[in-house]
Amino acid sequence: MSTRRLFLQSLAAAALGSKLHAKEAKHMAGVFPIVQTPFTNDDKLDTRTLAAEIRFLDRAGVQGVVWPQLASEFFDLTMEERFAGMEVVAATGKPLKPAVVLGVQADDTAAALKYTKHAEKLAPDAIIALPPRAWKDKDRILEYYKAISAATSRPMIAQTIGDMSVDFVIKMLGEAPNLHFVKDEAGETLPRISEFHKRGDPRMRGVFTGGHGKTMIDEMMRGSAGTMPAVPFADLYVLVWDAWHAGDTHKALDYFSKVSLMVAEATAYGLPGMKYMLQLRGVFQNTKCRATSRNASFDEEAKKSIEQAFEYVKPLFRA
Repeated sequence: MSTRRLFLQSLAAAALGSKLHAKEAKHMAGVFPIVQTPFTNDDKLDTRTLAAEIRFLDRAGVQGVVWPQLASEFFDLTMEERFAGMEVVAATGKPLKPAVVLGVQADDTAAALKYTKHAEKLAPDAIIALPPRAWKDKDRILEYYKAISAATSRPMIAQTIGDMSVDFVIKMLGEAPNLHFVKDEAGETLPRISEFHKRGDPRMRGVFTGGHGKTMIDEMMRGSAGTMPAVPFADLYVLVWDAWHAGDTHKALDYFSKVSLMVAEATAYGLPGMKYMLQLRGVFQNTKCRATSRNASFDEEAKKSIEQAFEYVKPLFRA
């Protein structure tokens, strides 16, 4: 890259009040699945399968991967396991096409900063953080995000929950220089996407969504930057995204009907069900979750239901 180009990019970043690297390695838009966390039968973090999951998502055509977040069971991982998992996700994902996003949230600022500093050494394409679950005080949450922003040079995604209003997020943009994206799961996401666009704040580069992408078509109509769904049928979301952005609305809606079927199965059977789907796809070895209560209702009838839906959509799978 030429010195002149680096200089011009640095000026653009400075104009946004950002400490970002002059060039973001990969484009931050599209389907960014929340990576499931595999465990061995003796309850250890299965780093080999975690790496295989990242390669699977690359073959599925996703634009990004995110780990660890709520669907990754981050709250049941030790700090050492999160450090090790970050290293695996970054090392596996960086040579591949998807952008790598590392989760740095914690129940207090001090721990979040440890995750942030570790992520910084791994140079992901972005970081993401939930606010501490027990915190309600907005000033305290703002200071949390400001501290994370000050500890990294990476673009940051804030995952909104609870009553984090659009006004509050706009305020955070002004005080946390690296905050440029939001994963919006606070209140009614659809009108909030429109509201963020109406504000026209140049520091906001995109609004991602969650909730299994149940309203993905509506979200794209309103200009969402992408969705952060489950892993097992991520290639179906990619088909929807690609068709929609190619202007083929009919095909996007047809693909989305298949997504909706699989979302129904995923929401009915939760994390064990999603891990079972990954077993069916040859990625996971088991459906083990750390919290044993999650496995209680996952029985043979659940497996049969998933298998039936799986067979119906299987011809569309890419990976």
